[in-house]
Amino acid sequence: MNNLMNCTQEEKNISDVWSPNVVLALGISQMITNLVSAAFNCYVIFTIAFSKDLTKYIFILFCNLAVSDLLASLSGLWISLLFISDPDSTIFGSWKILIAYVSYTISILSTVYNLVSIGIERYLAVSGGSWSKCRVSKNQILSAVFVIWTVAIILGSLPLMGWDCLRKDGNVSTLYGPFCIDYLVFITIPNCIVAFVFPLITYSGIILILRKQKLCMLAHGQHDHGTYKAAEIQVAKTCIFIWILAIVSYAPFFAGVLWDVINTICPEELQTSVFVFRNLTAMMITLNSLGNPVIYTLKFKTLSNSCVFCRCQPSNQVSALTLEDA
Repeated sequence: MNNLMNCTQEEKNISDVWSPNVVLALGISQMITNLVSAAFNCYVIFTIAFSKDLTKYIFILFCNLAVSDLLASLSGLWISLLFISDPDSTIFGSWKILIAYVSYTISILSTVYNLVSIGIERYLAVSGGSWSKCRVSKNQILSAVFVIWTVAIILGSLPLMGWDCLRKDGNVSTLYGPFCIDYLVFITIPNCIVAFVFPLITYSGIILILRKQKLCMLAHGQHDHGTYKAAEIQVAKTCIFIWILAIVSYAPFFAGVLWDVINTICPEELQTSVFVFRNLTAMMITLNSLGNPVIYTLKFKTLSNSCVFCRCQPSNQVSALTLEDA
């Protein structure tokens, strides 16, 4: 595959794709979105760091998620500034753009892995009532944070280790140069599957456990008083919000990568609307960084204060276990 096989070196210097008005409109919009997202995530980080929430291990993951989203917002702001100062560099690629894209990729990967870790931790916290061995410790949470950033940095930094198309034309991405097409496919497809599938599995599992514990409670003559119903509804709503936010945020970028794989066109032959769509995909990803603090930190705090879980014991007694203490 050679996206630029018919493009000459002379053509790869300047283009007529961008007009000053379009550049300013897109660049300023991206800057504002990233600044708002950065402000939201800074608020979450400081709120958690200077409160007692860090004693609850799940909020360590919330704080780490906010750090990932903050890095995504700052990287997006950096890219928007480079776009305003030199819009053609986002078409033909440059060393500065490559570094900014790598930082952006690391932050996105870290965000995805954090979302998966939060779902797994919540599932283990709920099931911990009946599987005491699955109770998550602080060291395990800190180890998960370390693994998240290690994997994200390694995979995101591969272009800086040589897997880039900055100095060679073959296999270069038309929309996201100087990234290579095969690198984008390697990063995008598996992580999109992870982002879409794992939350569905974990939150569906939580709802099933809640229903099972509700039946267990009723079997022992205990009254529900609507607690489990409220918990099921809260988890279901959260899962729906997660899915909608993930689809809205990442699907456009995923579609852009697929289009990039299928089409072999020189950048100069593309209409401005194609690159406008590319920039909008970055703004949609920023919406994910903006929405995560609201969905996870606020909604799960409400869920933490309202849910009560139980487990059946051989003595036919029912013990309650709050999600906060899990």
